[in-house]
Amino acid sequence: MLLLLYALIGSASCQNLLWKEPLAHLNNAELQDYLLKVHNQCPNITRVYELSQSSVNGWPLVVIEFTENPGKHGFLKPEFKYIGNMHGNEVLGRVMLSSLAGYLCDEYRKGNEDIQKLINITRIHILPSMNPDGWDIATQSGGKDWLAGRENANGKDLNRDFPDLNSIAYQAEKQSEMRTNHLFSSDVVNHKLQPETAAVIQWILNNPFVLSANLHGGALVANYPYDEARKPHQLHDYTATPDDDTFRYLAKVYSGAHKTMAAEKPISCGGDDFTHQGGITNGAAWYSVAGGMQDFNYLSSNDFEITLELGCDKYPAAEKLAEEWENNKKALINFIWNSHIGIKGIVKDAATGVPLSGATIKVYNISGHREINHDITSVLGGEYWRLLTPGKYSITAIKQGYIPKSANVTVINVPKQEAVRVDFDLVPNFEDDSDVMFDSMRSDPETLEILQLLDYLRSRENDDN
Repeated sequence: MLLLLYALIGSASCQNLLWKEPLAHLNNAELQDYLLKVHNQCPNITRVYELSQSSVNGWPLVVIEFTENPGKHGFLKPEFKYIGNMHGNEVLGRVMLSSLAGYLCDEYRKGNEDIQKLINITRIHILPSMNPDGWDIATQSGGKDWLAGRENANGKDLNRDFPDLNSIAYQAEKQSEMRTNHLFSSDVVNHKLQPETAAVIQWILNNPFVLSANLHGGALVANYPYDEARKPHQLHDYTATPDDDTFRYLAKVYSGAHKTMAAEKPISCGGDDFTHQGGITNGAAWYSVAGGMQDFNYLSSNDFEITLELGCDKYPAAEKLAEEWENNKKALINFIWNSHIGIKGIVKDAATGVPLSGATIKVYNISGHREINHDITSVLGGEYWRLLTPGKYSITAIKQGYIPKSANVTVINVPKQEAVRVDFDLVPNFEDDSDVMFDSMRSDPETLEILQLLDYLRSRENDDN
C-alpha cells in the first residue's frame, strides 16, 4: 500500500536526482518516494519491489532493481545485490546506495557507455535500508549515540540473527565426505528469526546472486569471510574460506577504488587502522561474529558477499555526505563489475539439450595445486557462475545420473568484460539406475524411445547369452 501511495507522489518528472543535489538523510517515507522517482525517470531499466516481509514496525524493505529487462532473470546474466543500513545507526551506506540508484539512472540516460553496458549485462538489486526501524530510533536520538538504533525494533542485532552455518561447515571440514556448501535447511534454524532477517534469507535463496556487499559504518575497511572463527572462543583468529584468494581480491577491488580506504596515510577508527593491510581484513581476524550475513550467503548459496565499513562516523552530518559520495562512487561501480570475473556457463543434457539444474561445479586450482573445497551449483536454467582470480583451473561438472565432465580454463579477468564461458554437455550414464537421470530423460519423448530401445537390445543380449 505504501508503494502505491508513493508512486502517485513520485509520478511527476524529477529532472535532478538526489546524487546531483545536496545530499541529505532521507527518512523512510522520503527514501521510498525517491526510489520511485528514480524508477519513473528510468522505467525501462528499473523496477521497485518489496521483500517478502516488512520490518517489525511495518516499513516495507524496498529494493530497486536495474537491468535491461527488469523483473526477469536474463540468461547467463549474473545477479548482484547491495544491502545498506543493516544496523540502523550506520546510515552512510543507506545514503550511498540511494545516491547510486540516482547515478545509475542518470548516467544511463546520458549515454554513459560503461554504465549502459554494466546495466545491460548485469541484474543489480539495491536495498538501501534493511533496518528502517533502527534508522528511526537512531535519528530520534540525534544520531550520535554509538549504539542507539543499531538493533531492530525488537532489540535484535540483525547481523547476529542469521542461522549459524559456520559450525556445520567446520565440522564437515573434518569429515571430507561431507559438503561444506549449500548448508541451509529449516533444521538449522534454532531460534525465531527477525522478520527483516527472514525476508533477506528468502531473497537470497530465491535469486541466483553471484556477488554482493553489505554496507556498514564505524570503521574504514573491506571485511571478507569468514566472520566467525574456526576455533571456538577465539576472538581474533584469521579464518580463511576455501575461496580466500578470491575474497581478498574482491575486498581489494573496493578498497583500492575507494579514495581513502587503502590510503598510505593512516586512518584510525577507535584504534583500528587497516591502511597497512591495504584497507582490507579477514572478519574473524578482526573480531569473531557468529550468525552474520556474509558468512550465511557464502555457506547457503552461490553468493560471495563482503562487508564494507565506510567510515569512522556512523551517522555523519549532512554536509559531509557529498564528500563521502565522491569517496565511494568509483568503488561502488567497480565492485559491481566484478560479478563478471571468473567463469560462467550452462550445463545441459548431451542427449536432449535440456538444461540441468542442481549440477555441482567443482574447481581445482592448477596454478596453486589445490582443490577449492567450495562447490557452486547450476540454477534452474542450467546456468552457473563461478568467481575466480586469474590463473589456470580444472572445472568439473557433476550431476547424478550423468558422466562427470571436466575442462581446463585460463582465467584472466579483463576489466569490464564478461566472464569466460565454459559450457558442459553431460552424457547420461546408462549404468546409473538413478531416478534423477530417468526423470530428466522422460521429459523428452525421443530420448525415452531411445531408452526403451536400449532396454530391448539389452534384454535380447541377455537372452542370447
